[in-house]
Amino acid sequence: MSSRTDQQSTPEASPPAASRDASGAASPASPQPAGLHAPSHREILTIIGGLMIGMFLAALDQTVVATAIRTIGDDLHGLSLQAWVTTAYLLTSTIATPLYGKLSDIYGRKPFYMTAIGLFVVGSVLSGMAGSMYQLALARGLQGLGAGGLMSLAITILGDLVAPRERARYQAYFLAVWGTSSVLGPVIGGFFAGTPHILGITGWRWVFLVNVPLGLVGIAVIWRVLHLPPLRKVEHRIDWPGALALIVALVPLLLVAEQGRAWGWGSGHALLCYTIGVVGIGLFLAAETRAGADAILPLYMFRNRTFSVGAGANAVIGLGMFGGLATLPLYLQIVRGLSPTKAGLVLIPFTVGIMTASIASGQTTARTGRYKVFPVGGTVLMGIGALLFSRLDPSTPMAQFFTYSVVFGLGLGFVMQPLVLAVQNAVPAKDMGVATSSSLFFRQMGGTLGTAVFLSVLFSTVGDNIATAFRAAVKTPSFLAAVADPAVAANPANAAVIGMLKGGPAPSLDDSAFINALDPRLAQPFLVGFSQSVDKVLLLAAIVMVAGIVLTLLVPELPLRNVSGIQSRQADERAHDERTAAADERASDERTASADERSAGARVAGERSADVKVAVNPATDGQPGAATD
Repeated sequence: MSSRTDQQSTPEASPPAASRDASGAASPASPQPAGLHAPSHREILTIIGGLMIGMFLAALDQTVVATAIRTIGDDLHGLSLQAWVTTAYLLTSTIATPLYGKLSDIYGRKPFYMTAIGLFVVGSVLSGMAGSMYQLALARGLQGLGAGGLMSLAITILGDLVAPRERARYQAYFLAVWGTSSVLGPVIGGFFAGTPHILGITGWRWVFLVNVPLGLVGIAVIWRVLHLPPLRKVEHRIDWPGALALIVALVPLLLVAEQGRAWGWGSGHALLCYTIGVVGIGLFLAAETRAGADAILPLYMFRNRTFSVGAGANAVIGLGMFGGLATLPLYLQIVRGLSPTKAGLVLIPFTVGIMTASIASGQTTARTGRYKVFPVGGTVLMGIGALLFSRLDPSTPMAQFFTYSVVFGLGLGFVMQPLVLAVQNAVPAKDMGVATSSSLFFRQMGGTLGTAVFLSVLFSTVGDNIATAFRAAVKTPSFLAAVADPAVAANPANAAVIGMLKGGPAPSLDDSAFINALDPRLAQPFLVGFSQSVDKVLLLAAIVMVAGIVLTLLVPELPLRNVSGIQSRQADERAHDERTAAADERASDERTASADERSAGARVAGERSADVKVAVNPATDGQPGAATD
């Protein structure tokens, strides 16, 4: 396949003669470089197909392990270490995300995307071959290093290929894949974990091995069809101090976010993590200030209102989204008694809402060029959805749950792509990689914080809620009849609760499986108490979304550019060349003028010297007043 530049913004028509930049000023569209041509609509879809494979894998592996981890821990004799398998992936993927964005701005997208998907595939192979939980945690960390680039670089490459106005239409495909894979993760994980062997290999290992053929297909497609023009070589300094400081800042903070509930938020381990994290943030800010334009996260970008407000909005939305959604699978499995696989299937209406909203917003933005209404409306719908979820109880009809899911999913579909699009449109093309990865970075950090905070609220309140529910239940005839029933007392599954009612210790909620085995009358207080804690968390998520509404209202709505990232970058380079050439020409003219002035001065001096010599009488040897013959 001949080399070509993937820079056409609108597949159906030629690029416009002029476009408008983020400030609304007219800027010329870039002509096609000689020997290169823009990709057709079909070629763009092929490239997007390869990119979506990588995004599917990254999103899938965020959730696929959750339903399989108990089986994995039992098989590898390390169930107590299960949290580190998830934490390792989270740490490396979060830290790698901004690094991929900055490095791809300097050295190009394709090499780093190929590196990311290659690391992910190798990590998947090693995860499938792990013989201990420690090996699995290390392999998952390697997977995370790859996953950090898959999502951010996929969206950035789309920005290179397609202009912002048309980009919204294509981003709907990415969002649909993200939503589908996130929901299917628990279903796929539960299926593989529940199957003893597939092709002679332990079932849970296919949770990771299934990534390998898909990843190889993605590598082949991108290698074959993605041809981006080479970036102009400019002297850059890699911000190693900033990268090291970012690691020092994020590792302890992410660690305490994941492990704080088990350690205790005020424990020695937690306090040490807080201290190191704060020191790391200070070192990172100092390193970024010193690095200037070469920084991993250039601080001058925060002077851009769209970028800074968008960063805050992404963090708040991630907090409300991931934090709120973390509790719903627990409600379905503990309160409603569904298996992990069925709980994943029940969440499919989320995907329906996400796909519907993303397609509608993408098509509308492409037609009208207006996008601000979608993040504002999306945060409103997310807030309404969280408020509706806060009314769940053990007897809520599933039809109502599906309706609430669609509302929340519509909000997600409206809010996610326009925010990234707004940030990409507001920054120079040379910074698009770091801007895109930063948007996803802040969203992921918000999600991590939200998960930690909301789960902490859930489990810190559930004990009191269950106790209150028991005090109310002991006054009801049905509960008293269950306690007095000899068959109930004789069932070993009810022994822990019967013992608690007689003054013994309460059963531990670290393993909630015992609730579904209880007599329904004895289980009811547990279900009510847990449901009330879920309601409190989701009410908190609704309150958080109010801040999201305010922030999205503050996002400026700039005219969308009609040129792709590549075209914009090439136009910037040509403008730079023209300014450099003009400056060189002025300097040359100044040097020529200066030389002419010196030459003219020399001629005048020579003429004056000659005049003086003629005026002097040679016969008198230059003596004034002498007579002549």
